[in-house]
Amino acid sequence: MTTDLAEITVIGDDDTGLIARVTSLLFERGVNVEDLDQAVRDGVFRMYLAVDISGMVCTEAKLRDDLHELGDDLGLDVQVRFPADRETQQIAVLVTKESHCLEALFEAWANDELGADIGVVIGNYDDLRPLAEHYDVPFHDIGVDGGQQDEEKLLTLLEEYDADLIVLARYMRILSPNVVFRYEDRIINVHPSLLPAFPGAEAYRQALEGGVRVAGVTAHYVTTDLDQGPIITQRAFDVPDDADVEAIKRRGQPLEADALLEAVSLHLNGDVSVHRGRTTVRNGGDGYQLGLPEELEEFTPDRPIDGIGTAVANDD
Repeated sequence: MTTDLAEITVIGDDDTGLIARVTSLLFERGVNVEDLDQAVRDGVFRMYLAVDISGMVCTEAKLRDDLHELGDDLGLDVQVRFPADRETQQIAVLVTKESHCLEALFEAWANDELGADIGVVIGNYDDLRPLAEHYDVPFHDIGVDGGQQDEEKLLTLLEEYDADLIVLARYMRILSPNVVFRYEDRIINVHPSLLPAFPGAEAYRQALEGGVRVAGVTAHYVTTDLDQGPIITQRAFDVPDDADVEAIKRRGQPLEADALLEAVSLHLNGDVSVHRGRTTVRNGGDGYQLGLPEELEEFTPDRPIDGIGTAVANDD
């Protein structure tokens, strides 16, 4: 998330000349492009720009209108977010049937620990509606045909509730590029494995069948590549010899909630940045447990390592 620059996202069918048309409009209005990233997936074109508007020769409203007009001419959806638009951030939580991550988010929100509002909960089943209603948060069921999602309805709701951040709280559906591209680096998922190990479905079962001694969970940004987005936080736990899948789930679920909640806090506080597929914690982002607790460091051996051995060095 770029906190001091305006952000422009352009989505539509791939075509020639799209980048030039948008950047030319910005140049004519005194807007300087600081960062530009573009991609095409399944015929969907996405361009993200972080722009400096300090020398802009028009108003923010005029720039937004001009970009929307250009988008209409080119058949593109153009989103513009100015720094002031992000002062009160809105979270949209996507869920399926598992409650533990949603419950953790609600508890943090109720205790004023999020620094943002949970504006809506969206599910592909209706199971968690009572939990959302308990916290007086709107719930919308977008499920069709046994849990398939209505993506057009999803996009409409995300726009209606002005979502700044989308949190997948054990949402068991894959989002298409049409959704992911619109919210690049603003969708956080939690996966029940130490990614990149065991991506995809049944991760705990994969870990058990793989015979691992240590399993874990990962909160990461969502990209168009399944479970391969930039990793934000991870948690690990031992797998006993006699553990079955349900035992691993009982150990993992509280850590899923913990890792997800910390990743959300890092994002909302602006303490994490993404560069070339890797996250970095900004200066001042102390106090987070990105991986294992610090107390475990004393149990981690610090020697021997490659080089001249201790005994040889002492002989000298």
